[in-house]
Amino acid sequence: MTADRGDEPHVRQQLGAYVLDALAEDENGPVARHLLRCEACAAAYVEIVDAVSLLALLNAEDLLE
Repeated sequence: MTADRGDEPHVRQQLGAYVLDALAEDENGPVARHLLRCEACAAAYVEIVDAVSLLALLNAEDLLE
């Protein structure tokens, strides 16, 4: 894995949708492949997955506080 592929666009803007399985079918593969090759985007992905997991623990009462 490298920190920067240079000629390949990063996928950070797509990561939220990727984590939520909200990307178009033809966008999932390129994002998944990029995450295997780019340390920076893979690290951002882990942060987003963690945040989504934590948000899933909240209930309606938590949001009112």
